[in-house]
Amino acid sequence: MYRTHTCGELSQENVGEKVVLSGWVNKQRDMGHLIFIDLRDFYGLTQLIVELGNSAFEVARMCRSEYVVKVEGEVKERNPNTINKDLPTGKIEVRIEKIEILNKSETPPFEISNEKIEINEELRSKYRYLDLRRKKIQDNLVFKDQMIQFIHRYMHGLGYMEINTPLLTASTPEGSRDFLVPSRKHPGKFYALPQAPQQYKQLLMVGGIDKYYQIAPCLRDEDPRADRLAGVFYQLDVECSFMTAEEFFQEQEPLWIKITEEFAGKKVSQKPFPRIPYKEAMDRYGSDKPDLRYGLEFYDFSEMCGKCNFSIFNESKVIKGICIPSGGQKISRNEIEGNLTKGAKQKGAAGMVALKVGKEKLEGRVAKFFNEGEKSAILKKFGASEGDLLLFIAGEYSQVVEPLGWVRQEVAEMMDLVDPNLVAWAWIVDFPMFEKNVEGKIDFMHNPFSMPKGGMKDLSEKDPLDIIADQYDIVANGYELCSGAVRNNRPDILYKAFEIAGYKKEEIDRKFGHMIQAFKYGAPPHCGYAPGIDRIMMVLLGETNIREMVAFPKNSQAVDLMMNAPSEIEESQLKELGIKLDL
Repeated sequence: MYRTHTCGELSQENVGEKVVLSGWVNKQRDMGHLIFIDLRDFYGLTQLIVELGNSAFEVARMCRSEYVVKVEGEVKERNPNTINKDLPTGKIEVRIEKIEILNKSETPPFEISNEKIEINEELRSKYRYLDLRRKKIQDNLVFKDQMIQFIHRYMHGLGYMEINTPLLTASTPEGSRDFLVPSRKHPGKFYALPQAPQQYKQLLMVGGIDKYYQIAPCLRDEDPRADRLAGVFYQLDVECSFMTAEEFFQEQEPLWIKITEEFAGKKVSQKPFPRIPYKEAMDRYGSDKPDLRYGLEFYDFSEMCGKCNFSIFNESKVIKGICIPSGGQKISRNEIEGNLTKGAKQKGAAGMVALKVGKEKLEGRVAKFFNEGEKSAILKKFGASEGDLLLFIAGEYSQVVEPLGWVRQEVAEMMDLVDPNLVAWAWIVDFPMFEKNVEGKIDFMHNPFSMPKGGMKDLSEKDPLDIIADQYDIVANGYELCSGAVRNNRPDILYKAFEIAGYKKEEIDRKFGHMIQAFKYGAPPHCGYAPGIDRIMMVLLGETNIREMVAFPKNSQAVDLMMNAPSEIEESQLKELGIKLDL
């Protein structure tokens, strides 16, 4: 028998009992006549003690950090002066009667028992199996397991059926680079790993499956970043028939409310979640994933364009500003002209104008360019008070909203306006169907299989850039957590949408013929979404790096240092697949 109890479950109720524990030596303290061992397993930590003269003493003296040991002993109450109030098992200890070293350990490359020290990420990646022993990582994995189990129960409770879709599929243009898998049986041809089960879940709806879901792997050859994993991530993939977007919102919102409140122990800022059109989000916050935990909304001063004596405003098409309460007292000129202005310029702004509110007047280098009427109008529109700071950006629309959105976020951090215990969920709706790509050509902005809100009429009559898609995102605390849409289920509308994006009919049939053909046989109206499990966890737990959410992440260079992947393969394997490398 390796254990009768785990290290985390012992309490005063066990005093007097003989127990067997197994785990890792978290720390050993040799006091000469006494040896203390903090024994750790997945469930917690218990203090062990053995006295000089006990037959187990010499074995305990040999124990070092991360040795795997088995102990037998009696649970005792601690002396009141030695109780550890920070430890769940801090009122008891186990007097060792017998100890056995099950496995020794070399000195670890970093200290596992100290959660407070910063460890180099490359070292953590290389020795991830040791990093996994740390309580913080284990707690994150426990949270994920419990959250996923709750999702399964919730979805089944709504009548959704879990269905797994293929991991080997065809390569189709879906926005990211595919991972390609060569076919041995069909030389020269390739499978693709699915970027998402998008087409399969729509085909399930065509097949009459009313409500589908799965916790699906999505494999994309994208560069990693703090909120995006390299290679693969998991999403709650959902699709249902005969439901409008609003009906779907009302059905799914309670899932995230419950997870936020019951699992993360945080407060939801607004119930039901706000529905914010894309254009409004950009106009008010400069982002399609705004952090709504604080205000700092934009005020529009574009009516001043061409009318005032300040040339920067006079020559601009758009002027927007934010009012920072007490910012004039707390944010220095160096911070304004340094970090904030430089950052705004890096985001595309031509510059930034700052004015401080004095006693019934505006102060700052450019205040002299405004007449008294303009100064009064600015103060009135902002509702500004003495001590406030006003920041403006002017120029083309694209030069204004996103840079000012970045400034808004930076200021919120500087002014300590962000409540870490609040989760501000929202639906961003009514995305443009199309946008101009870097080459200046019309392309899909979001999911190409989304239904335009005006159907064929809008596709036929409107400027492509004015067409609104029935698409939506879930956002929270400045992160996009999910995308979804009411799907395009009509072949004629699909052909027209792809035609506007520059696809010829032959190309559409070659790449999406299976979808077009399926829709010819009576595809029902359907909609769905795909929340990212790991990113949602990151927001709920207040983490800043998504790699903390998974057991075996790749590093910031998309490399698995522990498994040495990606790696070279044998020439014989390449030959069998009919592949020659040209590097």
